[in-house]
Amino acid sequence: MLTGTPFIPETITVHLGFPDSEAPDVTVGFASYVKNVASSEIYPTWPESALRANIYAIVSFALNRIYTEWYRSRGYSFDITATTQFDQKFINGREYFENISYLVDELFNDYVRRQGRVEPLFTAFCNGTTTTCAGLSQWGTVTLANRGYTPYEILQYYYGEDIDIVKNAPVQTAMPSFPDTELKNGSFGNDVKYIQVWLNRISGNFPAIPKIPAADGIFDSATEAAVTKFQQVFGLEVTGTVNAATWYRITYIYTSVKRLAELDSEGVRFEEISPQFAEELRIGMQSIEVSMLQYYLAVIGAYYEAVIPVEITGYFGEQTERSVKSFQRVFGLPQTGVVDRATRNDLYRAYEGIAESVPSQYTAVALYPGTVLREGARGDSVRTIQQYLTYINRSYPDIPAVSDTGYFGPLTRQSVTAFQRQFGIDPSGIVGAVTWDRIAGVYSDLRFGFDKRPYQNPGYTIK
Repeated sequence: MLTGTPFIPETITVHLGFPDSEAPDVTVGFASYVKNVASSEIYPTWPESALRANIYAIVSFALNRIYTEWYRSRGYSFDITATTQFDQKFINGREYFENISYLVDELFNDYVRRQGRVEPLFTAFCNGTTTTCAGLSQWGTVTLANRGYTPYEILQYYYGEDIDIVKNAPVQTAMPSFPDTELKNGSFGNDVKYIQVWLNRISGNFPAIPKIPAADGIFDSATEAAVTKFQQVFGLEVTGTVNAATWYRITYIYTSVKRLAELDSEGVRFEEISPQFAEELRIGMQSIEVSMLQYYLAVIGAYYEAVIPVEITGYFGEQTERSVKSFQRVFGLPQTGVVDRATRNDLYRAYEGIAESVPSQYTAVALYPGTVLREGARGDSVRTIQQYLTYINRSYPDIPAVSDTGYFGPLTRQSVTAFQRQFGIDPSGIVGAVTWDRIAGVYSDLRFGFDKRPYQNPGYTIK
């Protein structure tokens, strides 16, 4: 869950023993879990301010375990254990104290964090009598409450003046942070940005891992080099790509070097988890990302009869929403018309399947390869775009011709940027779906006398 702002999960999975024991796991509602722990850890006769302070600490501790994926990043299938040696006391099946239950219903979606930080604070606590610790003393909260301290003042006493209490955090279904698709050279999106930010921070403790100059959500050669070195340093299979094993190892090391599961945490800043791209695309939006979505839908709609094709306008209107719903229906997704992570992943997979399956003789111009091309990229797709740009140069001399070396160097970037300026596209020097589509269209028009794209009457259907 390190990939965004914390939320309250609907459920939490508790291991009823030590982490490596064969004890069973139970999944319970998050509020029910907090009621259980609070009824097991503290006394209902305590002053209300003490009860509230302790509930805040219990909620924040559990959320920290979930947010950092403390156990799941280590390969476990649960979120937290039921033992105080590692976590908080949970007694499966116990009854709750009535007044504690009422307070938890009010407070279960509030948590503590450091000011200017994102993650729920690791609110370490102990009973303060038989055990003591650097965090909150449960019996000490009673003393402070009897002195007239408010719950917030009690928490400040133990955790410092620089804390906030986040109120009414949203409740939603918790999902693993791994994007369910392998990230590789040419991939793009918020998940790539998170990996880049995490690796750059890890490199501060492990300088053999090279810094990634542009943590902009595009998986380039610098990102590949950092991933490769990370895999070498930590004994993973060296592929230069991020699968589930590499993803969770990176999150584990990042959590460790940032001390996110410790009271003196370095903390996660808001800019570290701010999305580079829109998390969801929906009706009414207008952006380059919508144009990219429409390109994928246009191609998929040309080869899948049940998917409604769209025009590439950059505006997410009713036509695009109908197309998205038709795609979701075909691929067994909830038909919301909203492009979330699951829809986006299946969209990319469907598109890649087409790009790999369609014989080249059925397209006047090549399909977008499905991966962003930028300076440092290599391969046949780079060679193709270089050939297109060189042909376009005959009619548009301001767009420089480039040798078809298959290497995306400064001259290719210069030519791409010139093309983008000529045709009203953001001059980023990067070739995504929209730029590729426009270059291919101009090339087709100049060479064949008609603007024929792969998604226009392809004459070929994938069986």
